[in-house]
Amino acid sequence: MEETLNLTQEWDKTFPKSDKVEHRKVTFHNRYGITLAADLYQPRGASGKLAAIAVCGPFGAVKEQAAGLYAQTMAERGFLTIAFDPSFTGESGGTPRYMASPDINTEDFQAAVDFLSVQDNVDPEKIGIIGICGWGGMALNTAALDTRVKATVASTMYDMSRVNAQGYFDAENSEEARYEKRKAMNAQRTADYKSGNYELGGGVVDPLPDDAPFFVKDYYDYYKTSRGYHLRSLNSNGGWNKIGCMSFLNQPILCYADEIRSAVLVVHGEKAHSCYFSKDAFAKLTGDNKELLIIPDTVHTDLYDGGGKGAIPFDKLEDFFQTHLN
Repeated sequence: MEETLNLTQEWDKTFPKSDKVEHRKVTFHNRYGITLAADLYQPRGASGKLAAIAVCGPFGAVKEQAAGLYAQTMAERGFLTIAFDPSFTGESGGTPRYMASPDINTEDFQAAVDFLSVQDNVDPEKIGIIGICGWGGMALNTAALDTRVKATVASTMYDMSRVNAQGYFDAENSEEARYEKRKAMNAQRTADYKSGNYELGGGVVDPLPDDAPFFVKDYYDYYKTSRGYHLRSLNSNGGWNKIGCMSFLNQPILCYADEIRSAVLVVHGEKAHSCYFSKDAFAKLTGDNKELLIIPDTVHTDLYDGGGKGAIPFDKLEDFFQTHLN
């Protein structure tokens, strides 16, 4: 039985509503019984069975941000789409709040495929997924596990297992560094259990320090300004629980990426701090239906909303899904 969620009915996205698309709120559940909230977009006046795409990300964002923009734009181009909030975040169910899990979050994508597969106006043989930022890695993990997924796009991808276990740019890739992280997180677990509350880790730093690295400034420019701020977004506000991403330390998500048989398009900005995640993940992929697209003069968050310069290659995404969801 699905949990009853309190869903906002007014348009509260960080992007304008399209008159080419019909929009409504929907819910579905994953195999752990968590009810997920999603925005469903479909081409206005469409008939028959459509190809469908589930969209999620960035990691710590909500469906009213980048995922919704991708979903609405792909619906304008003829696909039925959903943008959903992961378990424990946004309007989706699950307690305690602000937890992440390589297993449960991969399951969230599979649950979205469950939902799409049984819609009367969806062709279950024509389902794809788009993962943005940390959800790009989760999308690849889903594609390796779920044979119903026929095409996957990973955009401005993070490998959340790698960044948690090895630090940014692999600067903390040692047993000693991981031991210190585990020690700190387990001390935090004790403190949280004692207090009865999970301490938040904080979202994007605000105010922005003068000496902040570029990638922190990049996140600030999106999450902390009118460009991308949203009241329910973890990154825009208090962030994940301090122990929220703990299990990524020990659970790599791309172990079987080389066994993905379906089509994959990996998209990243040339100047993104995170570009190495996509290049290394792509190097693991096999088969002639895999493609890496590097966008010139583009940073990480440019692929969240276009960065004011149309950086998201929607024409390419449309062509990719039309080709592989045929």
